[in-house]
Amino acid sequence: MSLDFQQKRAKGQPAVLAERIYQTLKNDIFDFRLMPGDRFTESEIAERMAVSRTPVRQALFWLEREGYVEVFYRSGWQIKPFDFAWFEELYELRIVLECEAIRRLCLLPAATCAARLAELCQQWTAQPLPEPGAITSALDEQFHMTLVAAAGNGEMARIHAELTEKIRIIRRLDFTREDRVAATYREHAAILQAVLQQQTAEAQRLLTEHIAVSKAEVRKITLHMLQQARHPLTS
Repeated sequence: MSLDFQQKRAKGQPAVLAERIYQTLKNDIFDFRLMPGDRFTESEIAERMAVSRTPVRQALFWLEREGYVEVFYRSGWQIKPFDFAWFEELYELRIVLECEAIRRLCLLPAATCAARLAELCQQWTAQPLPEPGAITSALDEQFHMTLVAAAGNGEMARIHAELTEKIRIIRRLDFTREDRVAATYREHAAILQAVLQQQTAEAQRLLTEHIAVSKAEVRKITLHMLQQARHPLTS
């Protein structure tokens, strides 16, 4: 999560209440209980959650800053419609950042590179594989964020973390099937092996293909889930 929960907690109970509302609404968006394009008012959310409008407004401002909702000052709020062109651009930026991280890692002394990636190597060669779901999605995010952070550029890592937050709403859908979990483990292990062997071009190729396949999968799954949510009896 991009917002510092501990900092918000220190501000008192209203902020904690806003955090709960924020998480509830975000889960509703992620699970398509709140659909892209849905409109609502602060009063409707406040009534539903039995709270005042103040923490609801704060939660919505956090979601707006992260790109999940938009405000219409005369008519309330709206869940932002899905913009696959925008997601395409974010995935392209992700590839650029991660390929650059790989280039920098491959330039390091072999022992230094191995030390920085030791935890990832251990984690992504472990057996048995985890079950599909949120845990695997979080582990995948951690893999890619750690790979970028290991390159040693703090600003690159920060931008990548913000990017990760923005694509989470669709990216997590890639881990709802066992075959995709198994493929992710194989592909991560191959990327790590190429980096450790300082095979820059091969590691970048593997990473680019890995992200491209994931992007295609999540687009297909997202479209299916949107169709299913809108027309549950015909899906």
